[in-house]
Amino acid sequence: MNIHQLSVSHDERQDRLLLRLNTQDGQEFRFWLTRRMAVRLLPAMDHSVARLEAAQPGLAATDASSQQMLTELKRDAFLQTADFATPYAAEPLQLPLGDEPFLVTDAQLSLQTNGNLQLIFQKKMVTATESCQLNLQAPLVHGMIHLIKQSMVNADWGFSKQDSEKRQDETPEASLVLQQLYKH
Repeated sequence: MNIHQLSVSHDERQDRLLLRLNTQDGQEFRFWLTRRMAVRLLPAMDHSVARLEAAQPGLAATDASSQQMLTELKRDAFLQTADFATPYAAEPLQLPLGDEPFLVTDAQLSLQTNGNLQLIFQKKMVTATESCQLNLQAPLVHGMIHLIKQSMVNADWGFSKQDSEKRQDETPEASLVLQQLYKH
């Protein structure tokens, strides 16, 4: 799956965050994140991206404060160059998870040997568990964290603007175009 865009918005009626990502081949994946899930997911993603950044070849950030400083520098560098201005393309050709967003009840994160973060979203039901696996490069993780934080501020979930990066104007729906990250 080659991710092209990422969007996070607050749905007032549902009081949930709608995380959408579309791929270069026209697929769109939609996920509901409850407040509880978002609050639990962010620290885990922050910790994981810090470990990803510290594991990059040529970098030596072994203690927690060095890892945090490196992560903040990398996130700042990414946010300065990221495209938050292009509107999210909301005309998917396919919805592999169906018309209704996938309600995330559990998430598992693991660092991969290829330098990616594997994020598995699960929907646990009484009789079965469904899951969707995403493999994310560090810049995409930084972008996702930024958009989730921004949407939590907009949702008035007790998350202050000081907790969120102030690089971009806050809009009801923030999106990120990722095509420049995958042109190698």
